[in-house]
Amino acid sequence: MTVNLEVAEGVGTLRLDRPPMNALDVATQDRLKELAEEATRREDVRAVVIYGGEKVFAAGADIKEMQAMDHTAMVLRARGLQDAFTAVARIPKPVVAAVTGYALGGGCELALCADYRIAGENAKLGQPEILLGLIPGAGGTQRLPRLIGPSKAKDLIFTGRMVKADEALALGLVDRVVPAGEVYEQAHAWAARLAQGPALALRAAKEAVDAGLETDIDTGLTVERNWFAGLFATEDRERGMRSFVEEGPGKAKFR
Repeated sequence: MTVNLEVAEGVGTLRLDRPPMNALDVATQDRLKELAEEATRREDVRAVVIYGGEKVFAAGADIKEMQAMDHTAMVLRARGLQDAFTAVARIPKPVVAAVTGYALGGGCELALCADYRIAGENAKLGQPEILLGLIPGAGGTQRLPRLIGPSKAKDLIFTGRMVKADEALALGLVDRVVPAGEVYEQAHAWAARLAQGPALALRAAKEAVDAGLETDIDTGLTVERNWFAGLFATEDRERGMRSFVEEGPGKAKFR
């Protein structure tokens, strides 16, 4: 399989496995969507790591496959491409991208679907589609400016240039830079910590932030208010508050 889902200790790893560069062909896109939806459903998956291996995250779409597609073929396929990435972005659990080596084009867009990005010192990210006479088609024109701002996003999209890990960190494109050999370990640790947290509250936090970014502040505050009040009906809220009162902060064990 070109993508695998491996689960241990509440953490599901979505592992890209299409050597040598994890090119995201149609079959890989469809498999990614299938496993993202599985990770969403499975109760034993409480947080997710997206990982491409020690050498490369994903170097983009399969250009040879795309070259053979005409306008009609891409009209029929473009929605499926976006749907695969949207399935990752909508996993209602904490998601971290563990980025090593190249994360270009679709690879960069896949990293943008995560809630947090940890990059190796050897990472190189970018949206080079303009160099093919194209624009990003898997969410890059939408998620990148929401993350780093429109002018910085336009610079990357207009020029197609790659940025190394240190510049990506300065831009806000990644959140942490670590030695390349530690990327997966640190990403897994981030996910494992959150996998022990209150699952429904984490889901509420993610949905409130994401929904709020797509609307006006009054609507966003309504989303927040409804989730906030709704969590008072959960056992985890009761457990967390009781633990705080009796034992102090940060000691609650959630179900």
